[in-house]
Amino acid sequence: QVFDDQGKDVTPRPLFQPDPSSVAPKQGKILAASDYSGVTGSGFLSTISRSYASTESLADDVAEPSPRRDTSAGITDVRVRREEVKEQLTNEELDRRVDIYLTETETIWIFDMPSVVMSVEAEDAGKVLERNKIYVDVCKNRVGNERFVERMMQTLNGAPKNKEVQCDKIVTEDKGIMVTSWDLYDSFNELEIEPTSKAEGRRVTIVSSNISLISKEHDQTSSSIYGRESTTSSVMETALLAKIHEEREDHSEAILKSEKFQQDLFFMERILMENVFQPKLAVYRQLPVLIEPVATSNTGDKAAAAEEADLEKEEHEQEEREEEEQKDVFIAPSVLSNLSKAPEEFVPPSLELLWSYTCDLTSGRSVSSMAWNKLNPDLLAVGYGEFDFKEQKNGLVCCWTLKNPMWPERVFHCEHGVTAVDFSMVSPNLLAVGMYNGMVAIYNVQSRNNAALLDSSESLDKHIGPVWQLKWVEQDRGTTGDDKGEILISISADGRITKWFIRKGLGCSDLMKIKRTVGEKKKTTGEKERKSEALISRQAPGMCFDFHPKDTNFYLAGTEEGLIHKCSCSYNEQFIETYRGHKGPVYKIAWNPFSTDMFLSCSADWSIILWHQESQKPILTFSSTTAVIHDIVWSPKSVFIFVAVNESRIEIWDLSISILDPLVTRLATPKVKFTTVLFAKNTDCLLIGDSKGQVSVFELQNLGASQSNKVGGVR
Repeated sequence: QVFDDQGKDVTPRPLFQPDPSSVAPKQGKILAASDYSGVTGSGFLSTISRSYASTESLADDVAEPSPRRDTSAGITDVRVRREEVKEQLTNEELDRRVDIYLTETETIWIFDMPSVVMSVEAEDAGKVLERNKIYVDVCKNRVGNERFVERMMQTLNGAPKNKEVQCDKIVTEDKGIMVTSWDLYDSFNELEIEPTSKAEGRRVTIVSSNISLISKEHDQTSSSIYGRESTTSSVMETALLAKIHEEREDHSEAILKSEKFQQDLFFMERILMENVFQPKLAVYRQLPVLIEPVATSNTGDKAAAAEEADLEKEEHEQEEREEEEQKDVFIAPSVLSNLSKAPEEFVPPSLELLWSYTCDLTSGRSVSSMAWNKLNPDLLAVGYGEFDFKEQKNGLVCCWTLKNPMWPERVFHCEHGVTAVDFSMVSPNLLAVGMYNGMVAIYNVQSRNNAALLDSSESLDKHIGPVWQLKWVEQDRGTTGDDKGEILISISADGRITKWFIRKGLGCSDLMKIKRTVGEKKKTTGEKERKSEALISRQAPGMCFDFHPKDTNFYLAGTEEGLIHKCSCSYNEQFIETYRGHKGPVYKIAWNPFSTDMFLSCSADWSIILWHQESQKPILTFSSTTAVIHDIVWSPKSVFIFVAVNESRIEIWDLSISILDPLVTRLATPKVKFTTVLFAKNTDCLLIGDSKGQVSVFELQNLGASQSNKVGGVR
């Protein structure tokens, strides 16, 4: 073998090529013994070295394949490598674990068939759908649908030709009319309307200038067009009148939409309402009713005035008769027996209906709460919302005034039912509204914007249950510097009494978490201990609350369990007292404004209980009917009188006369349920809300305040 400087095998190849069909003799061993016969040790080593060099040349041949290869060299290489393996590798090396890494080669695409289906959510899905739609339309429009075949072919363009024809000559004709002076005068008088804006003034000027131009043109051509057709005159006159009519409509629409006109209508409506309701408003304000004087100018006027007076008298008598028929007022026999012992002449008390706050917006809605404005005693806020979960609908808040009992001054629409409303004392323009979904909102009644000024929708600690009551409270004792003054308190079905504060938004903090109270039961002999029942919630739903009239650091809270807890604003971990007496949810608690140690409570168990704050046992229990008591309120003029409403009737109690039966009772009309009650300010009137969206105003007749405001008689 011959190697060059780089170690490559450059041995000349034999020209003779053996016949591949000839069979070579088999050899038992890879290398015969005769190959090494007579070879010394040094010669054997040189042979090995040459063989090893030949293996390198074989490796080069593998790297650069050649059509001719020496088979003898390959056999020697195999032999040498096997001998090297036998000499170098030990058993430990043979038993050693070898890591073999398999890697993935590049993918060789042999066949690629694109899919004809695409996902609807793909990016090009819209383009594919549009293309498919176009294809369907094309298939429908083709003749014979899929049978139509499109082919292209070359055709010769037809030679253009020019053709001329002869026709009659088009005859033009001029026509005109003669305008007289009275036509111009009448047309000009139609435009004499006082413009309300500069635009209207410009429009009238332009129209008048057009008429003047028309008159000049007609004057110039009147000599040549005298006696022409008169039909065109009527057409032009009709067009002119139509234009004037359109301008009048635009003018009237602008007047109706102007703010000045709306304000004038507002004041006119108030004047008319005061004229219509003057007798009833005088009774409400305890003023004498004014009688309109009759004119005495002549006999005709006297007769007309007399007829009008007779008609008004008949209408008034008819209204009184209808009210007497609708009025179902009863006085209990025990009350009559007590009153008969009085030496004075007894006049039975009664309730007279004056008017009702109702309109189309409130019809069919249930009155849930009412509140008077602290600054304006004529402004009443009424909340409309359903108490039942299955009958929930959008809520409504209306601000009514005595100046217009037929339509509210402000209307605020809410997404959820309204459950509580109250006006602020420090800022009387702020109205707080509680809703069935747990949201608390504050509206500005001075603004005509119906959107809420603030709400608790973004508050992290907002209520998750219906807000059954909220109230603005003045706090001066037991609070920090930030909490002094007026704060808003709310109670919810999620078992929390929360105070709200206005900073960057409407934030809140818990005043008290009402914990459930497990009743203690006495064990009988031989009775085994039972495990306490698992509570669904550790907090009892709150229903109502009322702060002490003199010390606002203390308040009472009624729960759905039928318990009344006395709490303190300075300590929110435990109740001060717990009053047990009701068997159902407590719907209302009211402190007596004169005897500040006494308070009333009403419940779904058909009862009204009179309590003393120093005693955990009821003093008196009133139960005159088998109906749920929804609301109670003390009279602002007497320590003994309070009013309660249930689903079927109104009850007026006077504890100085009877503690067994109510003094006056008025039944509700069929399919109507009373929901809430409120005394009017500075007058002997009562407001009753019902389930049909009406707030009825009643006058309390012959129901004077008691002789004494002391509570000694009650005790």
